[in-house]
Amino acid sequence: MEEKTLVIRPKGDDGYRTFSVRVKREIVEKIETIAKQTGRTRNELIGIFLNYAADHCEVENK
Repeated sequence: MEEKTLVIRPKGDDGYRTFSVRVKREIVEKIETIAKQTGRTRNELIGIFLNYAADHCEVENK
């Protein structure tokens, strides 16, 4: 039987970036509640929320 070789390539750019944010405890609790209700992770939900907000925000110039 022919032995197959395991090929490992350098990790590529997956399009995601990691960064830290500070949020109030109340927001974290809301996100955790939604995560439990939906079966999604906090990370998934935060990504969904940020995407929605970025698409629906309006910049007001004074």
